[in-house]
Amino acid sequence: MFAVVKTGGKQVRVAKDDRVTVEKIAGEPGAMVELDTVLMLGEDGKAPTLGTPAVDKAKVFAEVVEQKKSGKVVVFKKNRRKNYRRTKGHRQEQTVLKILEVSPTGTKPKAPAKAKTTKKDEGEAKEAAPKKAPAKKAPAKKADADAKPAAEKKTAAKKPVEKKPAAKKAPAKKPAPKKDTEE
Repeated sequence: MFAVVKTGGKQVRVAKDDRVTVEKIAGEPGAMVELDTVLMLGEDGKAPTLGTPAVDKAKVFAEVVEQKKSGKVVVFKKNRRKNYRRTKGHRQEQTVLKILEVSPTGTKPKAPAKAKTTKKDEGEAKEAAPKKAPAKKAPAKKADADAKPAAEKKTAAKKPVEKKPAAKKAPAKKPAPKKDTEE
């Protein structure tokens, strides 16, 4: 079974276990969202059910996989011969959804089977987990006469940045000597 759903001002064709990217929908990853503006329902070999404008009681249930941004769109404005140029970028926020079920009656799907843990189980799991010992520093090696101190070793590992000499200014032009014109 498939459905055509309206979300974010766009229409998307979805079926069970599809992954679709839509305009941003509020929800944390792992949360279940309900898309209730179903415009059309269809099955293989049957005539589709069209809504006027939406199919009554039909809903699509999806899980939020991630919240992300789309690729950058560059907006460039220019007025020729006026030295006017402006560049801006835009990245639209999007939500990636995994379709759990297309329901013509609007009944919610069963939650995915996850291992249920109680507070008692969580407490036991924390106690059973080994505690990490604080990180120990390696013992200091005996310094050789030629060895550099630790502070110098860190700076020596990085390549020194060589400064370029400042650009030289061109000598100022001297005015041409005035010619004496004798009359």
